[in-house]
Amino acid sequence: MSEAQIRTRSRARHFTLNSDGKRHPLLNIATAYTVIAGLASFVSGMIVSYHLGATILGITGFGIGLFAQMMSATREERMFIIVGVVASFVGMGLGLAHGGFS
Repeated sequence: MSEAQIRTRSRARHFTLNSDGKRHPLLNIATAYTVIAGLASFVSGMIVSYHLGATILGITGFGIGLFAQMMSATREERMFIIVGVVASFVGMGLGLAHGGFS
């Protein structure tokens, strides 16, 4: 075995949004909020009585996600942001269809 093969095997893979080696704390927070709000909006959008929460979470997740997408620095951030934006949009649409702000 060569030294390069040994070095790559011994290095443990770990999850990070900062694959460029720089810290992006605000972008990471925005990414996490977008994903969490999107999933919560999507789930609560399927329940008719939670339409207000789904609409609010969907709008905020969608807006923050679009801003984070414009400012994102790494591919990993962009992938998670898009998941959150799509889930937020669908949850917002379901919330609006079930009554929206009323």
